[in-house]
Amino acid sequence: MTLETLLSRWRADVQTAPNISTWRVTPARPAKTAPIPNDLPRPLADALRQRGISFLYTHQSAAWTHSRAGKNIVLATSTASGKTLAYNLPVLAELSQNPKATALYLFPTKALTQDQLSALSRYPINPLNGTTKQQANVSTATYDGDTPKSRRPAIRENARILLSNPDMLHTGILPHHTKWDGFLANLRYIVIDEMHTYRGVFGSHVANVIRRLKRIANFYGANPQFILTSATIGNPAELAEKLIEAPVELIDEDGAAQGERHFLIYNPPVIDEALGLRKSSLMESIRLAGDLIQKDVQSVVFARSRRAVEIILTQLRENREKRIESSKNSSFSIQNSALIRGYRSGYLPAQRREIEAGLRNGDVRLVVATNALELGIDIGGMGASLLVGYPGGIASTWQQAGRAGRGDAPAAAIFVASPNPLDQFLAHHPEYFFARSPDSNCPSRRAKDSGVSMPRCSGIFSIFSSHRASCTPPGRHIFGWQTTIRRRAFRSVPHPPKMFCYKSTRAVIRARLAKSIWHPPPGWCIRVLSTCTRGSNILCNRSIWRKMWRR
Repeated sequence: MTLETLLSRWRADVQTAPNISTWRVTPARPAKTAPIPNDLPRPLADALRQRGISFLYTHQSAAWTHSRAGKNIVLATSTASGKTLAYNLPVLAELSQNPKATALYLFPTKALTQDQLSALSRYPINPLNGTTKQQANVSTATYDGDTPKSRRPAIRENARILLSNPDMLHTGILPHHTKWDGFLANLRYIVIDEMHTYRGVFGSHVANVIRRLKRIANFYGANPQFILTSATIGNPAELAEKLIEAPVELIDEDGAAQGERHFLIYNPPVIDEALGLRKSSLMESIRLAGDLIQKDVQSVVFARSRRAVEIILTQLRENREKRIESSKNSSFSIQNSALIRGYRSGYLPAQRREIEAGLRNGDVRLVVATNALELGIDIGGMGASLLVGYPGGIASTWQQAGRAGRGDAPAAAIFVASPNPLDQFLAHHPEYFFARSPDSNCPSRRAKDSGVSMPRCSGIFSIFSSHRASCTPPGRHIFGWQTTIRRRAFRSVPHPPKMFCYKSTRAVIRARLAKSIWHPPPGWCIRVLSTCTRGSNILCNRSIWRKMWRR
């Protein structure tokens, strides 16, 4: 009732109501449910009931049906619609029935990886064998840049559900696939969450990484099944098919319940008619966020930059201190102290985990964040989402607005327009925003076929692929080997590099050459000089590799 009271106040407030150019209300929607499948393993069904889940939404049931039929699926439903459970069910069911099966989860950010690890650990009973967590022999682990090196060998040997990201897959797993042979040989599912982030040139790089992953998995005898999830975009099936290069089954009918949703476009008032100057969008956002705090509505404020986050956060805390000092009610300071937090890149992982936990349990009542919280991190049921400036895309706008609201509770999203011309256009022509379908995302075909560093890096793996018979080096020099790769395995790359760079040791390279179809003649060796990395792509420079020579 506090949110409804605040919305009624804004409708009557002379300082707020005249500046609201658009107020759209989406009525509540009941849930469309389906019974728990009969073929669901009993330990998993019992674990769901202990978590209070007695039915599935229709899109979760459809995901179960198609995945059990062996189809690749893509889930494109709204935020907080239960997509996590939709892909966890078939994965956990397969792992419970096949004690050697493994699964790989790919997330765009490490924060989302940690959040999903927490979601898997919230099962009261391990659904894979019906035992408690202490007795369970199934390992679920993250493998990213924050994983200590001392733990990585144990993860490679024991993990059955591996949570990682495309960058770590490219630099930490695929180049060392001989150490992951047990995991890759039994790889049954690959889950790609938030696939709408993989667009343009970055999407092309991820598509090539997935291509390499499929090729290496096939070499070890695995044929993994894909489950992809996405926010509401215009072409989820097309994007998924281009990412994994395989047909997919689209599930876009959302069966989750949804409460009444309010979407407000707020345009700050004009303070100088002659110059056309408007009041600061930051200051107006601070005022509206202060109203949300005063009414005790748990909210998230999205800013466009880290600097804006710190400005809003500092001002909100100062205003709160002033209210505490001027308040005669001493309980105000107890109830509202340390409830406003910031969330952006640059915070330590422990700080981010603390803030996320505070949002879930309600200790943090307002968080000021960049788009780091835009993705599907579980931050509980927010009452309102305040967008300071246009995020840059319709899909991103709906994604940030969708962070508010969970279940059948009402929620509000307030878009505060900045002086930016695009923001002003949307404030004066809201039909352009509401009438258009979400953005259509696709990997960049130009980057995919232009011979950038990602296809170059994949060349070193061609000796382990199905084309390894055609990769026999015709001469004594590495140039001859590279020419064969260029002609037969890289027909789509117009200008392959002169040399390949590979971050490894001589022993590892010899071990991998031993797995290929050919063996270096006696008396030959490979000298690895040095490697150079930039971001997630290994540079392929002429000075890195030298040709093979006699000892």
